[in-house]
Amino acid sequence: MQDGSPFKSATQREADRAAKREAVLRAAVRMFNERGFFATSLDDVAASLGISKRTIYHYLANKDQVLLECVTIGLHQLLRAAEEARAQAGSGRDRLVKFLRRYAEINMDDFGRCVIRTGEEALAADSRIQFRALKRQIDDAMRGLLDEAVEDGSVAPLDVKLTAFVLAGALNWPARWYAGTGPMTSEQLSQGLVDILMAGLIPRSG
Repeated sequence: MQDGSPFKSATQREADRAAKREAVLRAAVRMFNERGFFATSLDDVAASLGISKRTIYHYLANKDQVLLECVTIGLHQLLRAAEEARAQAGSGRDRLVKFLRRYAEINMDDFGRCVIRTGEEALAADSRIQFRALKRQIDDAMRGLLDEAVEDGSVAPLDVKLTAFVLAGALNWPARWYAGTGPMTSEQLSQGLVDILMAGLIPRSG
């Protein structure tokens, strides 16, 4: 609110709207992850927040848009992780490790988990195209980091495409079983998982 005024400024109203929209998405993504997309209704999401379904429509058009927004957030988190890794100094291996650890952490959080748990059939046709395009960008980013590590000799010569499939498969799986209630944090788990995987990429002498 401006000084002396009981009314919020345009900036404050926009921030308030963004916060409420985020709350809707966070509640929805947790239900999608727990119950599945098809078993979750917007009535369920609204009830969990103590609001009406009509209020949700004030921020998001329909259930498909809610799901698309959830998976897009997770995919953009992964893309930012790749960008941050590429900007890091050090060897190709160092950059790859940074990306893989963050990749695993994101997939154990709400929106990343939704990316892994969402089958394409849950999305409308137009949304499915966007989903696939973003996933391709992440796959390309992982292969690019692997290529750089192979080129500078910090990992062993390997089939980059096959290795990317192996790494992604291993680091996607925690999205299915990590509950956040065990003795290890997602950061500790991601480090342990990546250490095990990277041990197989050590350059061999001779």
